[in-house]
Amino acid sequence: MRVSWDIFCNVIDNYGDIGVAWRLARGLARDGDRDVRLWVDDLRAFRRIWPAIDPAADAQACAGVTVRAWREPFAAVEPAQVVVEAFGCALPGVYLETMARRSPAPVWINLEYLSAEAWVEAHHGLPSPHPRLALTKFFFFPGYTPATGGLLVEPDLAQRRAAFLDAGRAEFWRALGLGALVAGELRVSLFAYENPALAGLLDAWAAGPQPVTCLVPEGRIVPQLAAWLGVPTAEAGERFRRGALELRILPFTDQDAYDRLLWACDLNFVRGEDSCVRAQWAGRPLVWQAYPQAEGAHADKLEALLARYVHGLGRAAAAAVGGLWRHWNGLAPAPDPASCWVAWRAQQAAIEQQAAAWLDALGQAGSLTEKLVEFAENRLK
Repeated sequence: MRVSWDIFCNVIDNYGDIGVAWRLARGLARDGDRDVRLWVDDLRAFRRIWPAIDPAADAQACAGVTVRAWREPFAAVEPAQVVVEAFGCALPGVYLETMARRSPAPVWINLEYLSAEAWVEAHHGLPSPHPRLALTKFFFFPGYTPATGGLLVEPDLAQRRAAFLDAGRAEFWRALGLGALVAGELRVSLFAYENPALAGLLDAWAAGPQPVTCLVPEGRIVPQLAAWLGVPTAEAGERFRRGALELRILPFTDQDAYDRLLWACDLNFVRGEDSCVRAQWAGRPLVWQAYPQAEGAHADKLEALLARYVHGLGRAAAAAVGGLWRHWNGLAPAPDPASCWVAWRAQQAAIEQQAAAWLDALGQAGSLTEKLVEFAENRLK
């Protein structure tokens, strides 16, 4: 049975929501057995992560997906058999009313944010009847265990990463104007929200005994970098040197090119959900900046992932990872940035081994796309 899917996404301001929605849409459309529409309210933001998108088009085909501009008032359309509202975005009222008139009613799913917290297992898949309409919404929680909705991952991701590391990394560096690694050099990607911990970390890198090359995609952190450098602005393509630290500003890139950056670097600073998951699949050490939430809820999410991520690490290496993650997120207890960095470098080899081994744990959670298809399309039979 060929099944139609509608995915609705509000772009908030950080590219994470549209990043997840776009990966999901592409994954659903990949085998060609589904009709997938992706409704997005901000196509200009979408274009930042996928340059083929035309921000003026009401409808366009891209990577097997029909991309629709989500505009208000929302024109009536026939709802799909499976409807996904990404991260609790409110469906258009006219669309919801039409869903209720369809027989059988669409399978309605609220795709929630990813969390490593234990409560996710108990809430995954729970139904929520609509208070007025003959519709039931199901909560679908991505997560790190088989009892959750799993993680977004493409079936060929491991093979593509391995091929890149075998034959593509040197050319990747050359394209960025970088040669082979010099002795002791560490290459770091830095994608972050504004962060008061930034200056201290840059100070530590600049004053360190070993060279650090920091690659920074355009984004919210760049004005802070410019302030630390003492320059009015920092633009894509520019490079700066302070002591042992070289900073390079990279153009904002699409999802696939960002994956290659994560694969190539020795350490990745990432933010939010989509980048964090991709950094984990890269099998390289990472430092996660959780999206700040009211009442410190992000701290619980960070500690939950950290606890899983360092499981099996030796005490010193686990403390080094935890110290850097907590300092980067402004959470206590965290020592000063220079101490965090010295501790991390001292445990780098063990942390690298753990990052590679972590891939096995991720694989046990299962593919979010496959689990979502099984969850939704079985309800249509």
